[in-house]
Amino acid sequence: MTLPRLVATDLDGTLLRRDGTPSARTLRALRTARDAGAEIVVVTARPPRYLDRLAESTGLTGTAVCSNGALVYDLSSRTVTASRPLALPTARLVADRFAAELPEISFGVEAGDQVFFEPSFLLRFSGDDEGASVVPSREGLWATGRPVTKLLAWSDRAEADVLLATIERAAPGLAQYTHSGGRGLLEISAPGVTKAGTLAMLCAERSLTAADVVAFGDMPNDLAVLRWAGAGYAMANAHPDVLAAASHRTLSHEEDGVAAVLERLYGPSGAGEGFTVTPVVTAAPVLPAVRTGDDQDGVPVTA
Repeated sequence: MTLPRLVATDLDGTLLRRDGTPSARTLRALRTARDAGAEIVVVTARPPRYLDRLAESTGLTGTAVCSNGALVYDLSSRTVTASRPLALPTARLVADRFAAELPEISFGVEAGDQVFFEPSFLLRFSGDDEGASVVPSREGLWATGRPVTKLLAWSDRAEADVLLATIERAAPGLAQYTHSGGRGLLEISAPGVTKAGTLAMLCAERSLTAADVVAFGDMPNDLAVLRWAGAGYAMANAHPDVLAAASHRTLSHEEDGVAAVLERLYGPSGAGEGFTVTPVVTAAPVLPAVRTGDDQDGVPVTA
């Protein structure tokens, strides 16, 4: 039995528990997979600065696909190795059309090592005290001088699925729209930028195909990854659309669902037991990237 050569895993709601940490069992399972020759690649909506803190606390190393595919990040050297930002004029146009459709919507700009919010954007992300800045007005978001790795749109009145339907109607095709389960939070990237597309690029660089990959996720921004990978596992706690589309299922993130699969695949008694490759009908888009050398959860704050 040929084992997967690459493990691609989401963080929030997948590898990490509700408290934002991986269990000791999960860390052991990751080491077991790596010792068996598999590369571990984190594929997350989270920005690099969050990965730095996670690496410090867990010893996690290797490559990470961050910001829903907009950035590739080396955890050891703490450097961005590839970037595909959202063009500033496009970000402004999407924001204008969204606000015309939904006046109460608020925006933030993710820049990788920092995030900027307009004053009405009251959602804050765990562990982001040092990286967050509030600009005087919405216009200030477009004047930071930083690349837009991701445009954030937030409403305290609408669910993420409703926001997704709204922006797809208001600004079809202008950007890539998705969400990772954050309350009332939509995430907007450059057209065609997805976790799956960037993961496919990394695999191509390593002479790997989708059949070499086992992947784990729980939210709509993970769907393309799970469909593309040879074996895509939805967590038991996953969004209904993810559960319906994934080829495989595992236990919830609180029950160490990722570890349960990795132990069966790479553990001494597993030897690949239960690993089946899903036929790949179409490959994920491999997008050009500019070479430079989470799911996000949050809580509203008071103004």
